[in-house]
Formats: sequence, C-alpha cells, structure tokens
Amino acid sequence: MRDMLGRPRAMACLQGSGEGARVDGTVKLFCHGRGTLVVAEVRGLPETETNFFGFHIHEGPDCGGADFADTGGHYNPCGEAHPRHAGDLPPLLGCGGNAYLAVVTERFRPEEVVGRTVVIHLHPDDFHTQPSGDSGMKIACGVIRSVACPGRNG
Repeated sequence: MRDMLGRPRAMACLQGSGEGARVDGTVKLFCHGRGTLVVAEVRGLPETETNFFGFHIHEGPDCGGADFADTGGHYNPCGEAHPRHAGDLPPLLGCGGNAYLAVVTERFRPEEVVGRTVVIHLHPDDFHTQPSGDSGMKIACGVIRSVACPGRNG
C-alpha cells in the first residue's frame, strides 16, 4: 500500500556522539497544510533519569565534529524568545532507547530548513530558560537535506 503521506520533502540522518554514541535514526519532513509534519524515528538513546530529550532544528549548516559545535543556536528567523523559536519542537521520549515523534508545526516549511541541522540534547527542554531551554549537551545531529521528487511515473 502506498504511503499516505507521499515522500518526505526533506530528511536528516541522525548520528550520535559522546553520551549518545549509539544514537541513529531519521527525521523526515513532509509538507502538511501551511506547515510541516516532522516525523522522528530514533534508536540508541541513553537511559536517563527522565528519558526525555531536547529536540530542535538548529541554524547551523553542519554538525561539526564530536561536539556538534557547528550547529549554532535554534532556528529562529523571526527573532522570537524561547520557546517560540521556529526550531523549537516537543521533546523526544525514549523507551528502551527508542523514540518516535510525529508533530505538525506551522513555524516552518520543509524547504526553509534544508541545509540546517536537527539536534537531540541529553536533557529535556525546560521551555523557559533563555536563550535555548537548558537542554544540555548535544548527543546527536543530522543535516537536513532535500529529498528529490520522483518523476511523473515514479
């Protein structure tokens, strides 16, 4: 049966480091109305006290080594205060090291975040600490890339 969502318009392949060395997975971005359906499938998350993990789109164009230093801050083209950055997303909830999240946001379209990064943090976002929610170290990252559209017969 054909996928009801069609093909994603953009996608990031996650790779972990440090405390998240075993993390891998994908984040797919689908056009949805005036916004984006974000679908994250993650494996290898570490066990923590809460098993909640910060999850954001960051402005940087590259992950940049083991500490993911090139990801920059949260994607925030409108200069909003946290947690109203365009890249602020709900936290991931790990269960046995796995997490699945599907959320719709009207804060960006898939094409607006191509070339940016998606980041998982070791701790959950507290939704008030400025400028970025005190989510702790970055444990996984992926660069968001455009997904080629199939031909008319593909």
